[in-house]
Amino acid sequence: MKKRILKWGLILLVSGIIIGGAVIYFMFNQPHRNIQAATVDYKLEASALVKEFLTDATKANNKYLDEEGESKIIAISGTVASISEDLNNQKVLFLKTETDKAGVSCTFTTETNMNTENFKVGDQASIKGVIRSGAGYDEDLELYEDVILEKCNIIQN
Repeated sequence: MKKRILKWGLILLVSGIIIGGAVIYFMFNQPHRNIQAATVDYKLEASALVKEFLTDATKANNKYLDEEGESKIIAISGTVASISEDLNNQKVLFLKTETDKAGVSCTFTTETNMNTENFKVGDQASIKGVIRSGAGYDEDLELYEDVILEKCNIIQN
């Protein structure tokens, strides 16, 4: 009787480990979302995007995030205020006008970095990407936080 219980317990344990391992394997190996090939869900000016988040962040999050928390794909246009590079050697174009309280920081990927080479401060840019975080106001520091887009690429007009 004890051997029978031990045998079935061992079978269930091994089965659970195999099923759990398979689920984890498939979760980590599912294809990544191809932002560059996907269609744009929203198209707007950088200033308008910032204003939406500063006016009502909850409403903006509900609009730009789907049920699973994934960002919808957004195309924004605006004036390049600065060009930099992050610690991962990814180009960052910052879109902001002089009258905006906050701007949009657009981080490119290593594959799309080269598409930023012809831009300089003051140029108009149309950029496609996904939102990592929205704009806000930090009352403690009395500073505005920028919208952050990632996985960006230039939209060819």
